Amino acid sequence: MEFRPRNYVAEEQSHSLPRSRADIHPFSSSSPQSILRQVDDNEENRNNEEFFDPLRAPDSNASVETVDGHDFESSSNGNDDSFPVQTKEWTSFKRFLMQRFPVSKMISVSSMSNTIVRSGKAHEKSSSSTHLEELDDPQKFSETDTKVITQQEYVSRLHELKDEINRGWHSEDRVKSLKLSIKVARLLMDTSVSNFYPTLFVLVTDVLNMLGDMVWERIRQKAEFAEDGARLCSLRAENFRTSDVPIDAKETCYNWFCKVGSIRELLPRIYLELAIFPCWRFLIEQPVESLQRLVMMTRGIGDPLASAYCRLYIAHRAQKLPSHDTGYLITCLNDITRIFTRISSTKESAHGCFAGSKRSLVSLMEPSVEFIMKCILNDASQRRAGKVLVELGLGRSQEELFGGSPCVSIVLHHLLKQLPIDIVSFHAVDILHLIKCSNDNSYDQCLNYRLVGLRLSEQISQIGSVEAVVNEVIQVVSEYGLDEYLKVVDAYLDIVLQNQMDGHLKTILEGISKLASDKVLAEDELASLQSILVKLLSHFKDLEHVFSLNHFLQILDTMHGNSRGIVNMHILDMATRNGYVHDPTTIQLLFEISQALHSDTDLVNMKNDDNQQQARLISRFVRMVDHGVEYERHLAFLMECRGALGSIVELKEILVHSSNCLATKALKDGKKHTAFVKTCMAFSEITIPSIPGHIKQLNLYLGTAEVALLGGLVSHSDGLIDSAINCLQSSDWMEGSRTLDSDGMLSSIRKLCSLLIMVPGNPEVGILHIPKSILLIIHSRSWSPRLKARILCAIISLSATLSQERLPYHADHTEIMGNDLLFFGDSSYVCELLSLTESVLQNLVDVIEQEPSRAARGSLSLEACNCIASSFKINEHVFSVCSKLIETAKLCLNAKDKYLTSTISFLDKNLPAAAVSSSIAI
Repeated sequence: MEFRPRNYVAEEQSHSLPRSRADIHPFSSSSPQSILRQVDDNEENRNNEEFFDPLRAPDSNASVETVDGHDFESSSNGNDDSFPVQTKEWTSFKRFLMQRFPVSKMISVSSMSNTIVRSGKAHEKSSSSTHLEELDDPQKFSETDTKVITQQEYVSRLHELKDEINRGWHSEDRVKSLKLSIKVARLLMDTSVSNFYPTLFVLVTDVLNMLGDMVWERIRQKAEFAEDGARLCSLRAENFRTSDVPIDAKETCYNWFCKVGSIRELLPRIYLELAIFPCWRFLIEQPVESLQRLVMMTRGIGDPLASAYCRLYIAHRAQKLPSHDTGYLITCLNDITRIFTRISSTKESAHGCFAGSKRSLVSLMEPSVEFIMKCILNDASQRRAGKVLVELGLGRSQEELFGGSPCVSIVLHHLLKQLPIDIVSFHAVDILHLIKCSNDNSYDQCLNYRLVGLRLSEQISQIGSVEAVVNEVIQVVSEYGLDEYLKVVDAYLDIVLQNQMDGHLKTILEGISKLASDKVLAEDELASLQSILVKLLSHFKDLEHVFSLNHFLQILDTMHGNSRGIVNMHILDMATRNGYVHDPTTIQLLFEISQALHSDTDLVNMKNDDNQQQARLISRFVRMVDHGVEYERHLAFLMECRGALGSIVELKEILVHSSNCLATKALKDGKKHTAFVKTCMAFSEITIPSIPGHIKQLNLYLGTAEVALLGGLVSHSDGLIDSAINCLQSSDWMEGSRTLDSDGMLSSIRKLCSLLIMVPGNPEVGILHIPKSILLIIHSRSWSPRLKARILCAIISLSATLSQERLPYHADHTEIMGNDLLFFGDSSYVCELLSLTESVLQNLVDVIEQEPSRAARGSLSLEACNCIASSFKINEHVFSVCSKLIETAKLCLNAKDKYLTSTISFLDKNLPAAAVSSSIAI
């Protein structure tokens, strides 16, 4: 056998593609004419090209399909989608209502809720608990027949009543269904367990809605079909008229309203009429007049909680009408506002059955205000919203929208949430004055100031007088405590930053520093402060500018816990977002921040996403630090990081890479830095063993060995390569039950073989000591035949390269001689290479035959054949090995396989004429 001589320079030139200057960048956008030209060219040449790049072809399906000149996706069937949307909103609102007011497991039931309590189902309270509750609320326990049941029993009983109503209806016993529905509606008269009332409202109204739907369907059926089943008319359209409804259907409908009107109690009578309220459309053209009557009737409900939720149900059921005015809703809202005013001005014990705090009562009534306000101002125009403000008494006219009387704070809050942003922006100063005047106990005043800031931030450029708005807010918050101060200024900070109001920003930070100093911040305060600092970091591009802000670092020091960690993460992200970090003061500060983050990281749960993000940010910061030509200072920084942040695996890898990069920069500096490079090598050698994963260690050792060669440290390089071999030997043992990364292993070994071309051979341990060690590892491991075969091919290529008179590349150091110079003309050197390669060849053929997959076996045979043909001159021995491999490939692959045919063609070109035979022909 004889290695094939190679001229790498000539081969590179012959295989290089000709280069020509491009007039157009390949990734630049093309003109429409050039796109059309490309389409034509692609269509003409597609059949002739072996490869067609789909990314270069225009998308023929990208155009929007049109039908009759309109976008296909925008076509509509003409149905009104408002009802499904309202149904979804109501479902979401009910869920919110039940989640906002959780209740205890036990519920006290008064005599008016006897429908719920069955015999034997009530639970007796202990005398002590009863006495305590009686002391808290004596009026509630004035009745002697109060009973207690579990919440689950209460809900289950309501579901049973709903099923009974449904069964009675479908069994033609509609009187029973109505009587049971009245009993269910009476449950809303009991407000003794106030926190349960929102949940009770949801459960009861579900039952009443079901009844209303059944009544509507019955009357519609009676209107559309005669008794014999013949169709009389169709009322499915949303705009049918009363004149379309037959007399029989109207009489049935009128009968239902008469039955409901005969209910003795006011509250159930209102709820039942609201349940069947859409049926008024069968009787009158304008049902809204009946709505106004019901609104007036609700004024007779004495309990504020029950009256608020009754008005809420009015707003909900009115949505079933195709179109309606909102005047009745404004009346409802004004009535609720009067109730709030009365609550604020009276003593807490003056509300009959409700004896809780005024704040709790207002909180329970708040959902009614929120829903009604949303119904009033939903998609309202600016002019319509102005009219609503006048009708609510807040404005004198369309020109003076906020010049009226003060408003109850909680009503004002939900009004500001729903008002069009144009009105809020234009009248911002007037709104702030209104908030200042509307200072009652129904809602925190600071939350209204905060809400205005959040609304204004939606369109900062549209604010009428920014300076006046911010001045007013700064004046107001100066009298607040820390929590309220932070909530308000957080909402206005975007306005201050985008308008570059540096003086106000300085005042805000000074106020925070003054209020937060020498104080342990609560969770709410930390959350607000976190938001403020993150906004500052997001606004400024330069971290040093942020650090130079007055009181910023002092404020940062007051934070702790998770909020401090989040701010620290944003600081690190900002520091490394725009390039390297050079300033020593900034580096030290970021290092301390990294230490704080590291101490908060849960090392046990490092796979947690938050912890991984912290580790990535810390690692990126270390990688982006640059001390310039102060190499010793940079290395000292890396050592400090290893000591303080060493538990982050990702960081250890970056420390090794940074150390190697530092050594390379020092070598390229042109000065003598041999001692410093040795120190860097020692740092890497100490750090690498602490990194889990022997494949990672192997790659890091090889990278460090390459840097050692660059510095002329051959002995260091040999030691690092030996350590890499030890990692390779330990890989199977350390992987445990995990699947071996075959691709990663193969890549590392190929990298090692590439590095060995530059490493001078050491006669003391054997010139081919490393390749032989790799072979021993292959024989002792149960690796897959695919991996073994490719490693053996790499060793063959390594031996063939080392045999050349001129190596393809050398170590970039004048004092290191390559093997082509060290062993030039030494026949024993080439003989040793050939001896190694012969044993590898036999092993290679045997290993390929062990591959169980036919396709993989055929592909491996062709890889090996190409490797052998490229490495050796073709003689009988080499030809026989190649022929055997080709035969294996032909048995495993299709005869027309391109890899197979090209390999046979390559062999034909390189074989001597006497050796060409039919054995390799297809």
